[in-house]
Amino acid sequence: MPATANTTNDDAASEFWLYGYGSLIWKPPPHFGKVGFTLCLVLHHGDDCLILTFWLVLSEDHRGTPEAPGRVVTLIERSYWEKLTDHHDSAPEKVWGVAYRIVPEKVSEVKEYLDIREINGYSIHYTPFYPADGSTPMETLVYIGTPDNEQFVGPQDPQKLAQHILNSKGPSGLNRDYLYGLDTALNELSPESGDYHVSDLAQRVRALEHSVNGTSS
Repeated sequence: MPATANTTNDDAASEFWLYGYGSLIWKPPPHFGKVGFTLCLVLHHGDDCLILTFWLVLSEDHRGTPEAPGRVVTLIERSYWEKLTDHHDSAPEKVWGVAYRIVPEKVSEVKEYLDIREINGYSIHYTPFYPADGSTPMETLVYIGTPDNEQFVGPQDPQKLAQHILNSKGPSGLNRDYLYGLDTALNELSPESGDYHVSDLAQRVRALEHSVNGTSS
């Protein structure tokens, strides 16, 4: 069973920093300090940098259902990615996202919220966060769907994945809207922050959506 944020050794009386990727870029947690809103330049996990992938998660609680799971992103270690067959020849050297400073008096509330929002398929990790302005890195909490998690899917054919995303929906909405939101958010963070894998997938889904709408009109 994944750890919850409330089972860590964090002192609830202290502030903490949350690393946000995926939907956390454009749907921030409650009670974050805007002063602490910082763009991420590079994210490392131990001695191995992380890369963003859409392989994860059978999203059964937000962008899909247990009967028809959607797909959402996770971070995986580059050394693991290099052992797999990916339909994209390369992965970016940087993972872009945001760091949220959670004010001390709201730490417990935010952690409880995050456990509910992120717990399906994700576990808690800690990693240094390197601000884009070159200021001092800070330790951040991050939710990651690791390859040993039963929700982890692994590499998929991009066109089949696009079709699956087009057809999936859950309590939080259409799976395609999650993908479109992520693509837009990454492109808006910085001129350098766009992700080819995400953009390529978004283009494929839009083309399929246009084809369906064109056929039905």
